[in-house]
Amino acid sequence: MATSLFDDPEVGRRAHAPEDFEARLRRLGLTDVDVVRTHANRTVMLSLRRRVLRIHRGYAHAPDRVLAAIVRFLQRGLRREARRRAEREFLAFPVHLHAPPAPRRPRVGRSAPGDGPHLARLMAAHHTLNQIHFGGALDTLPIHISGRMRTRLGELAVDVVTGDAAAITISRRHLRAHSWAEVEHTLLHEMVHQWQAATGAPLDHGAEFRRKAREVGVTPRATRRLGRAAGGRIE
Repeated sequence: MATSLFDDPEVGRRAHAPEDFEARLRRLGLTDVDVVRTHANRTVMLSLRRRVLRIHRGYAHAPDRVLAAIVRFLQRGLRREARRRAEREFLAFPVHLHAPPAPRRPRVGRSAPGDGPHLARLMAAHHTLNQIHFGGALDTLPIHISGRMRTRLGELAVDVVTGDAAAITISRRHLRAHSWAEVEHTLLHEMVHQWQAATGAPLDHGAEFRRKAREVGVTPRATRRLGRAAGGRIE
């Protein structure tokens, strides 16, 4: 179980300057990275693509043991359990206390004619599926319909600070192009992610997700063609 860093005496006493950040990572063993870029993204703490590391600037204020966990997480060939331990350690650090994201309004797609009945049906389905598959343990969430989704069928939004599930969004194209059974399948997929958030598990499509998905009758990595897009995916 990851230890909370909110009470770490090293945090706050040792505030590292952002310009020292890359040097500290490299001193702790960072390799296979040409460029380090910082950001204040609300959801993705770090990503590595084409030897470019994008990492939340709040980690510039983290103690070395947290940065060492990041370096371990990025190592090639690291065993899954060791990678998960490293991930839990660096995700426990409160980056948003040191580099809070800019305030923003929730971005919700505009309502379209006919959304009302769909939303009511989705809310009712969420309640029924919650009772059947999760014993009614999941919270009732806002459900949105989005016309912005080009390739995704649905997604779960999570509060970046608390880790709690915040809302489920379903693609309007998905609703219009496919059967209700398929839409309900997408909703249930997102509810498995909601269950992950509620139980403190990582939000991914790993072994625990696949186990729960099979238990409730969901295809773990469902895809479906959406118009001219190469394919739709459920996240």
